[in-house]
Amino acid sequence: MKIIDSISSLRAEIASWRQAGERIAFVPTMGNLHQGHLRLVEVAKQQADRVIASIFVNPMQFGANEDLDNYPRTLQDDCAALQQMQTDAVFTPTPEIIYPRGLAQQSFVEVPELGDHHCGSSRPGHFRGVATVVAKLFNLVQPDVACFGQKDYQQLAIIRQMVEDLSFPIEIIGVPTERAADGLALSSRNAYLTVKQRAIAPTLQEVLQQVSQQIKRGETDFRQLESEAKAQLSAAGFRPDYLNISDRETLQPADSRQQALVILAAAWLGNTKLLDNLEV
Repeated sequence: MKIIDSISSLRAEIASWRQAGERIAFVPTMGNLHQGHLRLVEVAKQQADRVIASIFVNPMQFGANEDLDNYPRTLQDDCAALQQMQTDAVFTPTPEIIYPRGLAQQSFVEVPELGDHHCGSSRPGHFRGVATVVAKLFNLVQPDVACFGQKDYQQLAIIRQMVEDLSFPIEIIGVPTERAADGLALSSRNAYLTVKQRAIAPTLQEVLQQVSQQIKRGETDFRQLESEAKAQLSAAGFRPDYLNISDRETLQPADSRQQALVILAAAWLGNTKLLDNLEV
């Protein structure tokens, strides 16, 4: 596996694959890899001749009071895990390489509407940072296919829309969420949980399952279901950010006339924010 830390080396490697007529799959990450990330690599290998991952903690998607400085950086372990998966290359740029003029002078990409609610409400500018870095990485890697986890459901929807709007010739594959045995969605931030919090954390998915069953039984007051679910999370020790029953395509608030739904949720346990979702 090649570890690539410059744009010139990356482009040379991609060019050699293209000359050989090989299909390229891309897995962008922020590192601190877990089994969910490695599942993305596994799916990518099924889709292409070559697989390249990136590890880049993107400062543009972190707000002023968020955990950029404390975000876990485990590059050596991450590269070892990717090598074990027989990944062909990993791109490990610095912020200076991705944003040579600094964040204030960087052109940006913004996808309207899809990013206005849910995490977009509580993290202004977050999805601008996500869309911008993914667009830039797509331009650098120029993959045929890219794999993203469905745990970040809103992020996946935004990337799909950006690819369509900007005519990127890239197939986006959403990979189902990897979970621990007790149902907790795997996330790099799970490492922040205390032992007591980790025992409580699966309640988030349990509440989503409960709401799903209520909808399937024919309950139609979605706003009431949302309110009751957030109260249940609060009682379990969470600080809910949101729990929204939404249209699966637009991510707008859904009503009982819509059939393709997704329940999107984010809630704090101590200083750790957990995300999860469930399609209905």
